[in-house]
Amino acid sequence: MMPVITGKLLPLALICGLLSACDNTSSPSDSQRFTTLGAYSGAISQDGSLAVVGAQEEGGSLWNIQRKARLYDWNHASGERSLIAATSFSPDGLFAATATQQDLVLWHTDTGQAEWFWKAPGEILDMALGEQGQYALLGLSNQAAVYFDIINGGIKQTLPHQARVRAVDLSDDAELAITGADDYTTTVWNLATAEPLHTLTLENVIDVAALSPDGRLAFSASTLDKAIIWDTASGKVLHTLSSSEGLIPKRVSYVAARFSSNGNQLLTGTSSGLIQLWNSQTGQLTKSWRAHKREAYGPNSTSIYDVAFGSNGTYYAMGSNGVLNTLR
Repeated sequence: MMPVITGKLLPLALICGLLSACDNTSSPSDSQRFTTLGAYSGAISQDGSLAVVGAQEEGGSLWNIQRKARLYDWNHASGERSLIAATSFSPDGLFAATATQQDLVLWHTDTGQAEWFWKAPGEILDMALGEQGQYALLGLSNQAAVYFDIINGGIKQTLPHQARVRAVDLSDDAELAITGADDYTTTVWNLATAEPLHTLTLENVIDVAALSPDGRLAFSASTLDKAIIWDTASGKVLHTLSSSEGLIPKRVSYVAARFSSNGNQLLTGTSSGLIQLWNSQTGQLTKSWRAHKREAYGPNSTSIYDVAFGSNGTYYAMGSNGVLNTLR
């Protein structure tokens, strides 16, 4: 039973602990609003210099993060505001891809020009673009992930599943792929042979799956359930991340994740706007932030679409409210 204290106010620390409303999160050091309303999708380049946004009102666009400048409007038809449902950058940042439910477009980030335009092989739920933008791993609603040749067209590999594939990622050399599906499974694949190397089953739908750039480590998380760092060579779970905040443990849904260039750190984002930095070698939480709210009052309902490592201890997180958060 909750203790009753009469004649005096509860101490602030006790209130925070009882309500789990106060935590050790920091606020963003800066924020940029990229949309009039919210966003359907968003991605940040690997070096943290560029962002592509699929806005509810304006359609697609490319931004220079440091200059806080919109570089190009990226819509799939002239005079149209496209509903951009998925976005991704190539590891070198020279190319980006945008997808609607029907179309897939590859763009050059220097010129802003569309390089290739294809009909999507199915409804795209997630996308990971390879080096030089030649291939894209697509997570589809038709129970498959496909390795799609954007330059020449056509499917190079098909990775079959038993349910919708809502999470995909590639190692930088594109030798390994990871997928996460609605049947609670997450799988690491040999992309050259389309053979599964290891499959783990969690307790709910897989929301996010990520590989370290060298492909040694994987991260997978399911809705309101486990978030794990695991070894791609053995399939062994190395760490289960704790989602506790305050004194009362909460289950959260991790929906964005990225490893640092050396794989030693992991940056994650949740459906409730929590961004966390982890030591991927120990599984320990290093720092956490709360995403910027567009309005001063009301619930913080932004979900995190993407996270990225910048330079000199700077990190970035893109929210579904169309705000890019700079974190230090």
